[in-house]
Amino acid sequence: MNLASPTKEDYMGLYSIMFWTLTLIGVVKYVGTALNADDHGEGGTFAMYSLLCRHADIGILPSKKVYSEEEPLLHNQSATGRRPSWLGKFFERSITARRVLLFMAILGMCMLIGDGILTPAISVLSAIDGLRGPFPSVSKPVVEALSAAILIGLFLLQKYGTSKVSFLFSPIMAAWTFTTPIIGVYSIIHYYPGIFKAISPHYIVRFFLRNKKEGWRMLGGTVLCITGAEAMFADLGHFSKKGIQIAFLSSIYPSLVLTYAGQTAYLINNVNDFSDGFYKFVPRPVYWPMFVIATLAAIVASQSLISATFSVIKQSVVLDYFPRVKVVHTSQDKEGEVYSPETNYILMVLCVGVVLGFGAGNAIGNAFGVVVIMVMLITTIMLALVMIIIWRTPPALVALFFVPFFVMEGSYVSAVFTKIPEGGWLPFAVSMILALIMFGWYYGRQRKMEYEMANKVTVERLAELLARPEVQRVPGLCFFYSNIQDGLTPVLGHYIKNMGSLHQATVFVTLRYLLVAKVDERERILVRRLGPSGVYGCTVQYGYADSLCGGDLAAQVASSLRRHLAGADDEAALLEAAWNAGVVHVRGKMRFYVGEDAGWFDTVMLGFYEFLHGICRSALPALGMPLQQRVEIGMLYKV
Repeated sequence: MNLASPTKEDYMGLYSIMFWTLTLIGVVKYVGTALNADDHGEGGTFAMYSLLCRHADIGILPSKKVYSEEEPLLHNQSATGRRPSWLGKFFERSITARRVLLFMAILGMCMLIGDGILTPAISVLSAIDGLRGPFPSVSKPVVEALSAAILIGLFLLQKYGTSKVSFLFSPIMAAWTFTTPIIGVYSIIHYYPGIFKAISPHYIVRFFLRNKKEGWRMLGGTVLCITGAEAMFADLGHFSKKGIQIAFLSSIYPSLVLTYAGQTAYLINNVNDFSDGFYKFVPRPVYWPMFVIATLAAIVASQSLISATFSVIKQSVVLDYFPRVKVVHTSQDKEGEVYSPETNYILMVLCVGVVLGFGAGNAIGNAFGVVVIMVMLITTIMLALVMIIIWRTPPALVALFFVPFFVMEGSYVSAVFTKIPEGGWLPFAVSMILALIMFGWYYGRQRKMEYEMANKVTVERLAELLARPEVQRVPGLCFFYSNIQDGLTPVLGHYIKNMGSLHQATVFVTLRYLLVAKVDERERILVRRLGPSGVYGCTVQYGYADSLCGGDLAAQVASSLRRHLAGADDEAALLEAAWNAGVVHVRGKMRFYVGEDAGWFDTVMLGFYEFLHGICRSALPALGMPLQQRVEIGMLYKV
């Protein structure tokens, strides 16, 4: 509380702000609108960006196309149905607009990752701080140490997956949403039964007229009443849309309205007792049960943000906008239920660091407010784009949605920005580091793809290379991996020219990610002849719950080729001889050589990309092929 001497009217105004913020942003925007803007069950700003890219040609990086089970339906739509909207055409024409859109999506994702650091820190720290009520002798460092220990335990449990512990979530959240409103009702009756008069918006107007600049600055604190709504959308992959809507409207929303009303009623009768607002209004006889419930609820809230962070990392890795990290699907039924070991331990270190470094003051709360409202404002802008480009909502309805929310959230943003020197800088620092990593990766991938597409080897060019007298066909079966869907990687030409050979049977393998759980075995491996004798193309289609295994994959591809060559005895015999002679897996590795004549921007960004490329995981999933069968062919591309 920043007001020097708050009054009953001030508290009524603050409750009115919180009530309408919860109602408009929580119910109307997120539950009623945003949850419908999912991308195959995934939520968050990057999911909306993916959705926009799939419905209009507004993406920038074509290096890794993600295919959808709905794709045939899109191709069968009428020309009118597929014609881009006026805004879609504007983005298609303007590279600057597309870059701004990408930056917004990246910033929203980075801010959500910052949320994944701050939510566990502030939730657990606030809950454990309840120890200091009955035991004033408990110092802040002890509270911070206990909070850090709980958080470390929570992060160490992540590898087991959300579903392994989710059976505990429902009873904990049911206890929280059932007990806090009961205490709220008790507080309302005991302290100030007329609290719901504050629902009238005129209390908001009077609050700002009375407090002016100080009232505006207090918006930075009231925004915390809606925290979690942004995670509810980003965490969509872990829960069903209908389940989230029912849970929010039937329990979470009424629980928060009554709880905040109870706290406000207490404060109206104790106007200067505004520190540690939650535990102060809890009656003494139920203090310890509420302490336990609050601590467990804080852990569940932390879990949801950690899970949401894994989801957005996975989305960006799949779309090739983030360096490759290990992503493990912990559920065979839900695409969004994933775990990333590297991400998990980095989050753990940062989260514990925030608790130990900032736990003693208001810095965490200030940083938290910056993260939450920035994610919400970006979501509002991208939702308006989805409405216009995909849903084709009438402009009047789009304006009716966009203008009020943009003004409301813009006011919150302007207020929380005043908190940047007081801890709000933390999420910006984290977000800028993450955004730099993402942009460096994106820029390098874009330059690499531009080179590969300009210098790809066509089937006709491959036939010419193989027709040269100095090129020999050596025994064995070679699996040559490529990211290019149309054509063959330039590394192939580099390989043939320098090695002067190609295996008797060579299969160019492209991995194709589908937005489905599992791909039917009959559709998983698609093979075709590429023209020259013994040269084949192969597309391996896989879903998020499929497991790719190297030895099995080679055998499956060979089996598919045998079926494909049924009736062609000579080719089948050649394939069999190549298989018996031995299998080798070849992967091209193209690197940038930054010459002295390159500009400073390329020198810095491509050097940074090469560093990221060197420390990240392989482009191929863990195929598990034997080490002695692996060959990497390096190729330098001079910038």
